[in-house]
Amino acid sequence: MKDLVHIFELEDLLQEANNPLVRQAKAEGRRALGYTCYFMPEVLLDLPGCFSVRLRAPRSGSPDMATYYMSNRTCMYGRCLLERALEGGLNFLDAEMATETCAVTCRFQEHLQLLDIIKNPDFFCEFTDVPFKKNDNSIDHYENQLQVHVLDKLKEHFGIDISDEALLKTIGEHNELCRLIREIGSYRKLDEPTITGWEFAIINLCSLVCPKYLIMDKLRDIADELKTRKSDVKKNYRCKVVLAGSEEDDPDFIKLIEECGALVVADRYCYGSLPGRDEIVVKEGETPLRAIARHYLETSQCPRFMEQHIMRERKQFLADTAKEYKADGIIISQMKFCEYWSYERTIDTIIIPRDFGYPVCSIEKEYVNNAVGQLRTRFQAFVESIELKKIQKEGSV
Repeated sequence: MKDLVHIFELEDLLQEANNPLVRQAKAEGRRALGYTCYFMPEVLLDLPGCFSVRLRAPRSGSPDMATYYMSNRTCMYGRCLLERALEGGLNFLDAEMATETCAVTCRFQEHLQLLDIIKNPDFFCEFTDVPFKKNDNSIDHYENQLQVHVLDKLKEHFGIDISDEALLKTIGEHNELCRLIREIGSYRKLDEPTITGWEFAIINLCSLVCPKYLIMDKLRDIADELKTRKSDVKKNYRCKVVLAGSEEDDPDFIKLIEECGALVVADRYCYGSLPGRDEIVVKEGETPLRAIARHYLETSQCPRFMEQHIMRERKQFLADTAKEYKADGIIISQMKFCEYWSYERTIDTIIIPRDFGYPVCSIEKEYVNNAVGQLRTRFQAFVESIELKKIQKEGSV
């Protein structure tokens, strides 16, 4: 297919956390607010006068300094973030809005509190406690935490307008971006998709790590171009897959999968659009903050929720996603030493094929991907197994 408009420009923006658009927004006087988890609602960090940056450590090498502080038996994502901070790569942050969720990212953020790492006199790090259930009491607690540890702190430190009117306006802008991302992603549902998983990963990732108001025009251009973009005459993939799993912010990992013949048509992983780009609905009589708290708790597909019926709902969501996007199989990818996803990946590997009939490729990987050859072999074998199943099914008809 013809190169997608703006795609290489957006790819360049992913080469460093403090990218040109972040620097532009900072020069305009806006506050850069870092976060690592879906449970820190980005919509609250995009209030007028500030912007959200979901943290990454692109082009990381060996996190030697961070390993000294955190040991080598912890998730490499958290260590690479700490390494980048120790190198000075996160000094642009005005605050880190932390969550008590993944253990290693908590430890990374605790180091930001304990050590004088971020060379910014205004910098502070504030933790929000996130419930482990999705009931009304949990929403009450979460709403209070967001008020006390996010909104009140933003007003106290930076004078940010946290009124209901400001929240409603920001929700509207957030929903507009979600609609654009979902529109762009909908072309993956076609019998012959007109956007690749690698292209979509770049687009969605930029919407998480760049000031949103500076990329909206580019997203509109991409959405307009996709209305007339045609797929290749000769299909250049052998099967379609859903990629699910833990933290994943490397489009080149998705490119590797696609080079092996599996087109990634859906992204059910941390940093993905499913459900990360669901619109926030404010119900009648509901305050904007209550709507935000309810939305992020109820839509989350995070494996930290361990009630049996919630776990079952996650399997159903994954199977329904595979069906909706016409996928032939599912790849479950877990960051090494990720506590929650180590359980989830093991369970999915058994339950999804047994109860829903989708073949699963289960892998464990590091944040810095040094095992390309091994992963390529695994993905190629998975693609071949899907093709064999198709042949066997056709032969039995």
